[in-house]
Amino acid sequence: MDTGAQDCVVAALSSLVHGRVDSGQVTREPGRQLRWVAAGTATPPVVLISGAGEVGLDWAVVLPSLAQTTRVITYDRAGLGASDPVPRPTLDAQVRDLVALLDKVGPAVLVGHSWGGLLAQLAAFASPDHTLGLVLLDPFHEDTTAEVPLGLRVSSNLLFNAIPLLKAIGLFDRIAANMGRTLAERCTDDPETQALVVEAYRASYRTSAQVATIRAENRLANTCTREVRAARATSTAPDVPMRILTATRGKPPALRQRAGDLADRTATAFPRGIHVVVPDSGHYIHKDQPAAVVDAVRAVLAQADGKTP
Repeated sequence: MDTGAQDCVVAALSSLVHGRVDSGQVTREPGRQLRWVAAGTATPPVVLISGAGEVGLDWAVVLPSLAQTTRVITYDRAGLGASDPVPRPTLDAQVRDLVALLDKVGPAVLVGHSWGGLLAQLAAFASPDHTLGLVLLDPFHEDTTAEVPLGLRVSSNLLFNAIPLLKAIGLFDRIAANMGRTLAERCTDDPETQALVVEAYRASYRTSAQVATIRAENRLANTCTREVRAARATSTAPDVPMRILTATRGKPPALRQRAGDLADRTATAFPRGIHVVVPDSGHYIHKDQPAAVVDAVRAVLAQADGKTP
């Protein structure tokens, strides 16, 4: 486990959160460590699940607000951030890792972005007793691939295939630093805290193995269609409060329409599912419109806790 990355993330989040930031790990087979950090104390807890190739720190914009009213846990999937790598990520292993985390932190509301939104659903199917509610932010759906324009698919594949090379020649470190600065500026105006966030982000992608996992996870998203369809066909969505938030910017019209239709379908599969379109938001809703995400999570928490119908 990359304890240096873990320490950097704890330091960055501690500078943003009013209160203690905890850290720990879940031991997976064979002795592999899955790293998590947490802030806040109230229950029920919330588990944040990042998009493909992204780390727990990606939630830094909304985590401090959520931690004011409940316990919030975010984690790095295998091979990313401080968590130990695996030879090859698989969908089944990622779902089992998430369920193992839920075994440790207790029943929780699951909040997933993009690829993390799919993992949240699959974990809810696999372990309904550990799932108190769901908030899905522009979630990945296996049936959207056909609507992605060919040119966009080709350019995306070229970019992800080039990532290891960019790391080898030193260019990826500059990209990570720029992305870290953008994240930091969305979190705070304080220069010292911004520096901590940037350092934590860079530490999360310091090694070649971490960067290679970005490519591997995105490839997994492109090859999982049959497996996910089978899981949906053989699973029953738990009767828990659930909201899907979808973006309005950054997608071709046909893809945006298809994503909205699939979000409607997903919401309908859950007895208490609601689809909400978030105005003026791109794919990263938790960064573009953090208040909308915080409100949605708190609404689901209130329902999960029995405070509202």
